[in-house]
Amino acid sequence: MKKSRTAALVLSALLMAPAAFAAQTPAKPAATAKKEATKPAAAAATHATAGVVKSIDDSKLVISKSATKGPETTFVVNSSTQKEGSIAAGTMVDVRYKTEGKEKVATAISVHEAKAKPAAKK
Repeated sequence: MKKSRTAALVLSALLMAPAAFAAQTPAKPAATAKKEATKPAAAAATHATAGVVKSIDDSKLVISKSATKGPETTFVVNSSTQKEGSIAAGTMVDVRYKTEGKEKVATAISVHEAKAKPAAKK
């Protein structure tokens, strides 16, 4: 009889041990859910640049850092691209964009306002 009681106690202790350890271990899914929630925000990062418009149409914008020379950058323009001002070849613009794959998609294009020159003193 003592052997059966001892065996029952040992067996119940073994069965309860994993439950006790599981209660002390923090839940991992909640921690990974937080990490996954921050990843899309990083993927949607926007960038900004400025340059002189070389050409623009309904589907793309090409700018250059300099009006006369320099490397050109091409942006995809779509219906969700916000446009401010009269954008034409030769105008200085600010471009906000996001990278999707190998393409730079313009999210906003605005005419770059020239700094006002101070009035000459007399």
